[in-house]
Amino acid sequence: MASLSQNQNIYGGQAVIEGVMFAGKHVHVTAVRRQNNEIEFLEVPKKEIGWVKALKKIPLLRGIVGIIESSAKGAQHLNFSAEKFAEEEQQEGEAKKEEPGAMGRLSLILGVAVVGVLSFLFGKFVFTLVPPFLEQLLFSSLFENQIGHNLLEGLIKIILLVAYIYFISLTPMIKRLFQYHGAEHKVISAYEAGVELTVANVQKFNTLHYRCGSSYIVFTVLIGVIIYSFFQYDSIWERLLQRLILLPLVLGVSYEVLRFTNALRDMPVLRFLGYPGLWLQKLTTKEPEDHMVEVSIASFNRMRELDAQYK
Repeated sequence: MASLSQNQNIYGGQAVIEGVMFAGKHVHVTAVRRQNNEIEFLEVPKKEIGWVKALKKIPLLRGIVGIIESSAKGAQHLNFSAEKFAEEEQQEGEAKKEEPGAMGRLSLILGVAVVGVLSFLFGKFVFTLVPPFLEQLLFSSLFENQIGHNLLEGLIKIILLVAYIYFISLTPMIKRLFQYHGAEHKVISAYEAGVELTVANVQKFNTLHYRCGSSYIVFTVLIGVIIYSFFQYDSIWERLLQRLILLPLVLGVSYEVLRFTNALRDMPVLRFLGYPGLWLQKLTTKEPEDHMVEVSIASFNRMRELDAQYK
């Protein structure tokens, strides 16, 4: 795969229900597939706040600001896709003269929940506090060295995270969400490789990508183990409070590590630093169908088209 050229912008995106959102330099665009096979767009111009823009240039702080900003904007586009999905489900229910099925509503709720977890709004606090509590409860007498307990805490986090993602991925809605996630990655990889964005060309690329938020999740666990080892605690409550206080530092450092591994992804040895995140993406991305890639391409092209109008 060709390297990202210096004159190319770095884009990111997010899978939504039956669609994909891409974030450009000046605008965020979501494209969703309706049941009539049409593609509908949500186009939201970016509004830069001076002090926020300044914070995004400061190492460590820029990662935290980026999480908050992307979570807020991602929720807006996720809500758009959820509303369109619920709207069509309701119309289908009315056509059958019955209420929409409970399974459909449950799948929608799960779809919103998993994206919320992966965007750190709720799940990061859960995965920050539950593992040390379980480790302390089950293995408090196993080690005297707190580094050993920190390693076990990290292992419990990984097990819980993988198990959670695996089981929800078995639901039809989440499987489709992860397919759109794969379509998003394929489009970005194809763009970075400099190939024409056709369905056939895009489908040749891998669903894994170094800058994915799934990689970021893994880094927060690994970096957390290292950072926690510099701090001592005397009780479970002190340990939990310490984890909350150190959470911004863990998130900030993890973001910098993610940027570092992405910059080194073409180097023969150092590229392996990003492999843990790529392994998790084997769960959070699935091979997309052609019509999903088509939606992703439409979203990306519309985003770039609108971005160009600001120049």
